[in-house]
Amino acid sequence: MKTSRNWCARSALAKAEVKESATRAGKAAGMLAGSGYAGHLALLMGSLAAVFGLAHVVDLAWAALIVTGFWALLAAVLFVVGRKRLKTVGVKPERTVETLKEDTRWARNPTS
Repeated sequence: MKTSRNWCARSALAKAEVKESATRAGKAAGMLAGSGYAGHLALLMGSLAAVFGLAHVVDLAWAALIVTGFWALLAAVLFVVGRKRLKTVGVKPERTVETLKEDTRWARNPTS
């Protein structure tokens, strides 16, 4: 009976710890999302400022086109580099598979 009480207490403690960790993680994720949104707005406003700054040198439409071209070029470069790196990522967990194979070999022929 004592063991079942200890198990229940440990289970309740584990649930409380997981809930607390999940709450913290949720709040942190919300802050990161807010940070991303604020950064996106800063990027948009900076781009708009760049357009109006360039408008003193060239026509407003050309300034907007130049800034848009810059962002399109950056997006294309990031896409190509990201796709290249993604192709190098292995889908299968090689080390885990090898460990499981070793475990299977050992289970069939235990040495100790």
